[in-house]
Amino acid sequence: MSTEDASKFLESLKVEKLTPESRNVNIKVKVVKKGETRETVSRSDGSTHRVSDVLVGDETGCVYLSLWDDNIEKVSEGDVIEIKNGYLSLFRGSMRLNIGREGSFEKSQAEMGEVNSSNNLSDKQYEQRPRYPSFTPRYGSDRGDRGGRGSYGNRGRRRY
Repeated sequence: MSTEDASKFLESLKVEKLTPESRNVNIKVKVVKKGETRETVSRSDGSTHRVSDVLVGDETGCVYLSLWDDNIEKVSEGDVIEIKNGYLSLFRGSMRLNIGREGSFEKSQAEMGEVNSSNNLSDKQYEQRPRYPSFTPRYGSDRGDRGGRGSYGNRGRRRY
C-alpha cells in the first residue's frame, strides 16, 4: 500500500462508525480534552500504572481514548493524532478506544476542524458480556425434581 493509499485509508474511518467490537482501527482524531491521570494496580503482576481518559474525535463524533503510562505525556489538547491498529472495548459499559500492545499512534501535521462533541459514543451505555462464560456444575439427573443419585431427592432413603 502506497503512502497516499494509507493516508486515504486513515481518513476514511470516522468515529461515528466505531462499535464496541471494532478491531484493527486506523483513524485520525483530534484531542479535545485530557482527563486527570489516575493510578491503578495490575491484576496480573501487582505493578502500578498510570492511566488517563482523553476525549478524541472528528466531525462525526467523539470517544474516550485510554492512554497508559508514558503515552499520556505524548499528547496535548488540540493535537491531531493518527492511531494505527487500535481497538475498542467496554469499561463499565462505556466504549473506550485503546492503543494496546499491537497498536501505535503518532502526531499528525494535518489540520482538523471542529469535533462533534454532541455525539459522544462513550456516553452511551452498552451491556457488557461476561469476559468468561459462567460455569455451573450439574449434579444428578436432568430432571427438574432434583432426583437421581447423589441428589437431595434421595436424602434419607435407603434402597434394599
